[in-house]
Order: sequence, then C-alpha cells, then structure tokens
Amino acid sequence: MTNSQIAKILRTYADLLEIAGGNPFKVRAYRNGARIIEELPQPISQLLAQGYELHQLPGIGADLSRHIEEIVETGSFTKLRELQRQFPLSLLELRKVGGLGPKRIALLYERLGIDSLEGLAKALEEGRLQEVPGFGKRLIETIRQHLAQLPERKPHLKWSEANQIAQELVAYLKQVDPLYIEVAGSFRRKKEVVGDLDILIVPGQQDPMAHFLAYPHIDEVLLTGPTRSSIILQGGIQVDLRVVSEESFGSALQYFTGSKAHNIAIRRLAQEQGLKVNEYGVFEGERKVAGAREDEVYEALGLCYIEPELREDRGEIEACLNHQLPNLITLEAIQGDLHMHTTSSDGTASISQMAQAARERGYRYIAITDHSPRLGGPSPQELLRQLDEIARLNRELEGITILSGIEVDILPDGSLDMDPAILQRLDVVIGAIHSHFRLPRELQTKRLLRAMEEPSLTILAHPTGRIIDKRPPMELDLEAIFTQAARLGVAMEINGQPDRLDLPDIQIKMAKELGVSFAINSDAHSPTSLHFITYAINQARRGWCEPQDTINSYNLPQLLDFFRRRR
Repeated sequence: MTNSQIAKILRTYADLLEIAGGNPFKVRAYRNGARIIEELPQPISQLLAQGYELHQLPGIGADLSRHIEEIVETGSFTKLRELQRQFPLSLLELRKVGGLGPKRIALLYERLGIDSLEGLAKALEEGRLQEVPGFGKRLIETIRQHLAQLPERKPHLKWSEANQIAQELVAYLKQVDPLYIEVAGSFRRKKEVVGDLDILIVPGQQDPMAHFLAYPHIDEVLLTGPTRSSIILQGGIQVDLRVVSEESFGSALQYFTGSKAHNIAIRRLAQEQGLKVNEYGVFEGERKVAGAREDEVYEALGLCYIEPELREDRGEIEACLNHQLPNLITLEAIQGDLHMHTTSSDGTASISQMAQAARERGYRYIAITDHSPRLGGPSPQELLRQLDEIARLNRELEGITILSGIEVDILPDGSLDMDPAILQRLDVVIGAIHSHFRLPRELQTKRLLRAMEEPSLTILAHPTGRIIDKRPPMELDLEAIFTQAARLGVAMEINGQPDRLDLPDIQIKMAKELGVSFAINSDAHSPTSLHFITYAINQARRGWCEPQDTINSYNLPQLLDFFRRRR
C-alpha cells in the first residue's frame, strides 16, 4: 500500500469524523497525520518492515501510529469501520458540491437520508431541500448550479500518487530481470493527473506477463495475452503491460508516450517525407530505418530529441525544426527553495531543521516564509524575533544562507496582511490569496494587480488558487496579471504541493512568453516535503521553463540583486 493510499484512508476518517460532529482537534490531527505520511519520501510499509517506530515521526502520536500499522496490515482500521457503520462513504461525494460543508451534509443525511450525489440531485428535483433547516433559496440555487457543473470523470490520480504506484510496480517487474522497462503515457509526460499507467517491457529470460498477473494488489483482470494484459488495481486505476521486442522498444516508447496530438503531428511529418511511423518503427516502404532507440525515431524524421514533457503539439515540432526548442529546467539547476514553513506557523520543524535538511539536498540558500497573522503566523513582534534567530543561524551554519521572508495574505481589497515597514525589512515577500476565491473576474484581477504594486512583494504564490479535484482556479485576467508582473519584476510561483501544481503548465508557457520570471518552490511544511520541488520541476518543464527563467536557479548575489531591483 502506497503512502498516498494510507493518507487517503486517514483523510476519509477525518472527513467522516467531521460530518459526525467529532472533536475538531482530533479531525485536525488525522488530517495532519495524512499530510505527514504523504510527504514521506520512503514507503511506510518499508519503514515498518525495518522496525521503525512511527510515533517517532513529528505529529504522529501513539494512537495514530497504531491505526497506520493496522491500515498497512488490513487496508483499513477499526475506528474507520465503526464510523462507516453510521455514515456511508458515499456521503463524502457531497463535499464536491459548493455550499455543502460537514454540518449541512450531516443535516441532509439525518433529515432526508441523502447519502450520494444521485440522492441529492433527486431531492433537488423533487423540491425537498427546503424542508431542511437553513436551506434557503439562495443556498439551494448554489447547490443546483454546482451540481450541474460537476463533470463525469473516470478514476484518475495526481501525478505524485501515480508515481508511488509506478515505482512499486516497476520494482516488482524488475524481479524477472527485463532488458528494458519504462512507464509511458501521460505519466511519462508528467501530466498533473494520470488516468492509467502504460508499462512497456522488453523481457529477459523470464516471462514478465505471468509475474505481472500475480501482482498482489490487483482488483480485477480485464485482459490477458502474451503481449498485452490489462488490470485494475485496488483503488481503481488501470495498468496495461505491453511486451515489445528490443528492436522496436524506442518506437513503442515514443508511440505510447504520446500525446495523441503530438503523434498525429509526427505521422503527418513522416508522410511528407515518404515515411511511416508506428509502434514498431520508422519505415521507408518495407525497409525499417529506425526503432530500437527513441532518439533515432526523431532523428529519422530530421528532428532533434523532444523531451516527453513537451509532447503536447503546442509548437514543439516547429520549435525543433527552427532550433528554438527550450533547454528545460532540471532539478540540478535549482540552488535554493524560496517557500517553506516552520513551527512558527503550520510547519512541523524549526528553522534550523529546515535549513539543515535543505543543505543536505545541496541547496545554497532557502527562504523561511511562514504565514502572516491572519493565517496563524507570527505577529509583527514575533516576526522581528525570527529575523534575529535567522541572523544567528546564518552565523552558525555553514554551506547555506537563510533568507528572511513571509507568505503574506492578500486581503480582498488587495492590501497585505502585514505592516509595509516590516515587509521592507524582509528578503523575500510572497503574496498569496487564501480566501474569497469566488470574487468576480474583474475584482479578483484588481486584487492581485493592487497587491503587486506593493514594492516589497517579490513572488506571487500559487497564483490561480486552484486545488486539483477540489477547488477550481479563480476567475482572473491572467494576461493582465502576467504583463504587470513582468513590468514590475514580480516572480510567479510554480508551487510543488501535489494538489496545487500552480501555475498550470499552459499558464506557465503564456507567462514565459510575456517575459515573466518564475520561482519554483516546494511550499514545504516539513523537512521531508522539501522533495515536493520535484513536482514543481515537472510542471515547469511542461510549461517550457528554462534555467534563465527561474530566479532560484540564480546564485545568491544574482537572486538578491533581482529582489533589490524590484524595490
């Protein structure tokens, strides 16, 4: 069982407990525990097998530790099963509907027996919602609108969740010693959500297909065959395994990586040259001219190698032909992380612990950016004391520089939740919206434009406010925002939290074309979640971002000069 699956079970319990009216501190503890588990770079099952005591993890108490161990052993835990006898899991579907919080969901279940989206739609159609106390005309209309907007989607995973599953599957399949193995599809292109997993394998001496079909986490076998089998894993995601020959591995990898639009453009280019491209190779008539390696597929068409993240038919082929393909940013180019939290707000570690963990990653600098007071961060006086602590640590720690900073809340009128005089004393000021996400487009845009006029603001964090599968992006005139950011020298953040990945890739490309600089950040709340920056790198690469576009690929003097020019 992956860490993401364990975290999902803990969040399910927290959600049901909240609907049941449980202790809010207990609800928060389970949500925090889920976040901590999800942030761990190594699988919980592996830690337990090594004899690690989970209660040693910050934020994981003895009770929670026992529950996690039970989840690993059984796939659930007793407390959750008890709650499920009172409230069906389908109740949680109602949280997708705007206007319905835990108390209202509990009321709907108690008064009308509504326990699913279908039940809600039926009660709405029959006019029964007004029977529930507190459900007036305005709320009912809000529910009606949001219910109508909910898309019908097949199961999918965030890339970070798919990555854990893919790693475990690949490790399992490597037990049969294949010559080559690669996960293709949208996963390889690093799309923010992944619908299924396509695995290509060139077998060695052992049969990989029989081994694949014996994988212990299969829920259903859809298809079996000597060269292709399909399964549904526990959790609902589909996995296809394709056995390919060594001489066709490169062309199969190119073909099954996609995207469909990119492959259509590739085939069109091949046809113009009298060639044919498919999963078996590149052919001139009946003669195969390429296929063993992926790069030779592109070379046979007169193209340079195109990185998987760019293969969306957004101009990558034309850029390649014109020698204008971007030199994509890599994790190795990042010299520091400019967005992280400590115990001074909602983080789990001290400034010193975050700095030492960052130094172990090879960073030259970090910025400490706890929340402003409105979101539970330090008061102005506490923030000034934090500056003294940072100065002391900079004298004591070698090999890394700690920059002072804040993630200051942008209020509905565009002002900032901190005295401007204090903000001017900080190295890094990140502005972010955390409330009033549904303002009209014009007002929301003005809010951000006004915030960027504050000369201390250096980075705009998670600019669209979206949370994948939970909250849509704000209504914004992004062209106006990016144009002003480029003019004023405000960097746009590419946030690595797995459920944010904000900015989205298309907006990154748009901002880059308008001359915007970027800050690629983890938004870490613990030392282990510093690795979230990997997800931000994925997103940046899909948006054509290069090292010169990224301020935290600068060395420290260059970075400080960037901030000084802003002020």
